[in-house]
Amino acid sequence: MKMVSPSEIARLLESLPGAEPRLVVSGNFATPWELVKILDKTLSRCRAFVMNPQSGWPLREGFVTESPFVGPGVRHDSSLDYLPMRLSLVPRLFAFNRPPDAVLIHTSTPRNGKVSLGIEVNILPAAIEEVRRRGGLVIAQVNENMPYTRGDGELNVDMVDFAIEVSSPLPSPSDRAIDDDANTIGEHVASLASDHSTLQMGIGQLPDAALAHMKGFRNLSIWSELVSDGVMHLEQSGALDRSRQIVSTFLFGTRELYEWVNNNPRITMLRTETANDPSRIAEHPSMLSINTAIQVDLYAQANASYVRGNIYSGFGGQPDFVSGALHSADGQAVLALRSWHEKTDTSNIVPLLRNPVCSFQHSVVVTEQGSAKLFGRSQRAQARLLIEQAAHPRARDELTEAAISFGLARTELTS
Repeated sequence: MKMVSPSEIARLLESLPGAEPRLVVSGNFATPWELVKILDKTLSRCRAFVMNPQSGWPLREGFVTESPFVGPGVRHDSSLDYLPMRLSLVPRLFAFNRPPDAVLIHTSTPRNGKVSLGIEVNILPAAIEEVRRRGGLVIAQVNENMPYTRGDGELNVDMVDFAIEVSSPLPSPSDRAIDDDANTIGEHVASLASDHSTLQMGIGQLPDAALAHMKGFRNLSIWSELVSDGVMHLEQSGALDRSRQIVSTFLFGTRELYEWVNNNPRITMLRTETANDPSRIAEHPSMLSINTAIQVDLYAQANASYVRGNIYSGFGGQPDFVSGALHSADGQAVLALRSWHEKTDTSNIVPLLRNPVCSFQHSVVVTEQGSAKLFGRSQRAQARLLIEQAAHPRARDELTEAAISFGLARTELTS
């Protein structure tokens, strides 16, 4: 790894082959912003492959963003190249039809001949391996504030070609207070856990609210694509099994979380294709997968990606963990959402989705109204349970009428 100046990084980027080189970039809250700024200023045309790009991401003609999980930085980008696919399969793209010419990463400072990808491992090991196989470049933004995490994100320094050094705090997601509805949903979800459960949490306030109600359990385990502050609080409460590693593939949260994971032997960061492998997930008994959605319809189909017909996020790891949890002994795949959307004054339980379906076959749908336990129930019974146990009272008459029109409401069929 050779430390160079920003101007030398610009020269290296200019040397990339082709009229529109492809670069894989660390995403989420590990975005290497100094490298991204250099890239934006240097190349008139490029394709940047990134997970969950945040606000401030370049939006201009010639800068094409490729992403399987859309973040706030590109939700209104007309040139966005969205890739609808399970997160566990994304790493295959780099050797298949989206080969990288360079990888831009955000790392810790070197320790014992290694740097760490810190809070964002995810798809990056596969991208680094492929770009090195192709003779491309690995360029790092080395930051003393990036925690050193152990696992698949540890790289020998000779795997990085060039680097610049920065000293900047890592960003954190905006803090949202847990309101009464979120607290109630979290309590309902937590009631589905038990001692010795293995937990996976998706992104969002509701999974965190569920963790807050699990501090009284014991011998819980974590096998998740995401770890945030809620897991740290479980560890501090004594709820986690100290004999088992806390497994994640990316992290985001408060500065306290970043300090807690730094060189913490309890944390193992795995690459996406390992952490999100449904067969590995299924190996964990009592796997409880906790994810969110935007809408659910009377056929128990979930929309977790689209708002008003426009892509908002993506599949992420939800299909991977739903499948894995349902094949786990005593496993459950929970979908948590609010029954009512206050801003639009509409129900989140709808007659029929108008947007593409991106996740399916959850065993339980939880709202602040209650828990609709769907696993093994008939299609009609699922519709009835969603109306009676999950939908807001203001929406139930309309949903019942829709169920009758769909042939889903027959009072004599209840099982």
